[in-house]
Amino acid sequence: MTTNQPGLRSLSLADRYRSDKEDVVATFYRPSFTVATRYSRAVGYFTSTSLALFARGIEAFSARGGVMRLVASPHFNEDDLIDIERGYDVRAVVERATLRELDSEQRETVLDGLGLVGRLVAEGALDIKLAFVQQDDWIGIYHEKIGIFRDDDGDLVAFTGSSNETFGGLVANFESIEVYRGWEAVDGRRALRLEEDFEALWSDKTTRLSVVPFPEVARDRLISLGNERGERTLPPRDDALRPPVVVTDGPARLAVPSNITVRGYQRDAVEAWLRQQGRGMLKMATGTGKTKTALIAATQLANVLRQREQPLVLLVLAPLQHLVDQWITEVEEFGVRPVAVYESSQKWLPVVEDQLNEARLGQRPVVVIVATNASYIGDKFQSVLSRITQPLLVVADEAHNLGSSTYRAALPQNATYRLALSATPERWFDEDGTDALIDYFGPIAFELGLGKAIEMGALTRYLYMPRLVELNAIETSLYSDLTTEIAKRITAGDDLKAADPSSPLGFLLRQRAGVLGHAEGKLAALRADLARRSDAWFQLVYCAEGRRPTEAGQPPGPNQLRDAMHLVGNELHLAAHSYISETARAERKVLLRRFGSGTDLQVLVAMRCLDEGVDIPDARTGYLLASSSNPRQFIQRRGRLLRRAEGKDRAEIFDYLAVPPAGAPLNFEVERNLLIRELERANEFAKLSENYETTLEVLRPLKERYQLMDM
Repeated sequence: MTTNQPGLRSLSLADRYRSDKEDVVATFYRPSFTVATRYSRAVGYFTSTSLALFARGIEAFSARGGVMRLVASPHFNEDDLIDIERGYDVRAVVERATLRELDSEQRETVLDGLGLVGRLVAEGALDIKLAFVQQDDWIGIYHEKIGIFRDDDGDLVAFTGSSNETFGGLVANFESIEVYRGWEAVDGRRALRLEEDFEALWSDKTTRLSVVPFPEVARDRLISLGNERGERTLPPRDDALRPPVVVTDGPARLAVPSNITVRGYQRDAVEAWLRQQGRGMLKMATGTGKTKTALIAATQLANVLRQREQPLVLLVLAPLQHLVDQWITEVEEFGVRPVAVYESSQKWLPVVEDQLNEARLGQRPVVVIVATNASYIGDKFQSVLSRITQPLLVVADEAHNLGSSTYRAALPQNATYRLALSATPERWFDEDGTDALIDYFGPIAFELGLGKAIEMGALTRYLYMPRLVELNAIETSLYSDLTTEIAKRITAGDDLKAADPSSPLGFLLRQRAGVLGHAEGKLAALRADLARRSDAWFQLVYCAEGRRPTEAGQPPGPNQLRDAMHLVGNELHLAAHSYISETARAERKVLLRRFGSGTDLQVLVAMRCLDEGVDIPDARTGYLLASSSNPRQFIQRRGRLLRRAEGKDRAEIFDYLAVPPAGAPLNFEVERNLLIRELERANEFAKLSENYETTLEVLRPLKERYQLMDM
């Protein structure tokens, strides 16, 4: 039925609108809203601020009885995606994400807009659904952008293009849309096809997409907010879709959180790095706050660049996914939501591209990307890196890992600023890799050793208790055979001090370390030490990898981790849980939270984990059943225990050193040289402990036996 009111056909609509030629809002959106009665819109993102802007766009439209349907993609964070992949109910996760987004914005103008949205929803003028890509093993972002206007005459205008319906999408960005008028022969077919696409979307009949109603609890929250805001209306504006400046998604900037006190040595480290023109390494003891120091440096750099009207692209490289997660938490405290780059590129690539485009156009002062080493060397991410022309800062966490030929070859040469973080930047038995890292990042700009860190109170004091455990008869036999083979390799010219881990000598040394690490007597010693601390919390046990070595032809021996768990949980009845590389990320977070509560888990039993970067400052007692002679590993493990925490004034480290019994048939000189490597670790632990004299007495018999009293 035709009305007397002008409709869409009365408008002089172009078939294309582009930011270089016209104001898309003034020439297309606003005129269409003045005559249309139904509006269907599918866009990429749902945020609290963009939803408030929708209210501005349809306020006058709804006052004339107009009705709008909106489909947008929920903003999932990494925890949401993990929960979905682990089988959690998708609708429950969508509800959680939606409520989190609604609660994230407390500005008055945005709350006013959300209140109006609530009233429109309550009145039936606005209906919202959420869409996302759902495959068997991953969740993706719904990124399509289409819109349909209808009027009371039945005329149709459909459009598609690059803009989101936000201030940034419609006004600030450079955008374009293609428009199809339903009454035109060629346009009509395309307009109807877009409308059919939307209707299929709205009805959840689109392959690969899941479209769910706006969560009821979030809907109630909006309506409640509408009631709370009463009849307050948004200030009248000529341009309904252009919000006041205060309403827009203000570009996030890095800022040092108010609850952080920048320590003197952190300030010194940042200044030293800046004096080297933003290049170099920070060699700081584990637990002294390298992550925060790096972010303070990035904040300082971003402030300088902002004065030059330049953005900063910050790329953080971390060896493992759980370290990426920790960095994301830290960066968010500095005021910026970073993009996590690991797993499927479909999760992160569109977001990275969007943010880099905004930085290129001057609309985003800081882009922060946190990637695993494995993801950053991938072709897709390397392609993104190669196209960055803005100032780029690369921060490498545990930078020694990047010294391999594969990783260092992929380091971006277009990075103006470079910062390497590591307590031990020198690579073990790899001078070439160490030199390559120094060539790329620059020399050490600042160094803070463990002794100095303890002295100034950045790390806690500790007691070191070495425990000498004798090998049993079978272990001694295995150990003796391996020592004989090692002696042959040395006689043949192999260098013990520079043995490549992948060489024949390196293999024999690993076998020997396996016998020592899995020594059966260590469990009895551990039992005695744990039993004396059965009421204590915050205890870590580090186990040897693999299984106990056995004689040729015999099946592998028991797994030390399993034996330790049985000892701790079943025999001593302590609340304990394993923490291994196969433990899922989401479960790791839960375990660390339970451990840190001081009321749930007393002991974490670890294998191949709890080394690099894991932040567990509450840990007070560590039991090292096995630790390699690689200095990096035992320095990392000691660092886990020396982080400061409330109520923690001292840590305890038990180190179980397996030794052959006196009189064992061994090549004395070879065994002496091998033992030097073991005692170097013990000396490193002991010299900075509070009970150095006691440790000397414990180790004295062994040093006397092998004529090592000068160590």
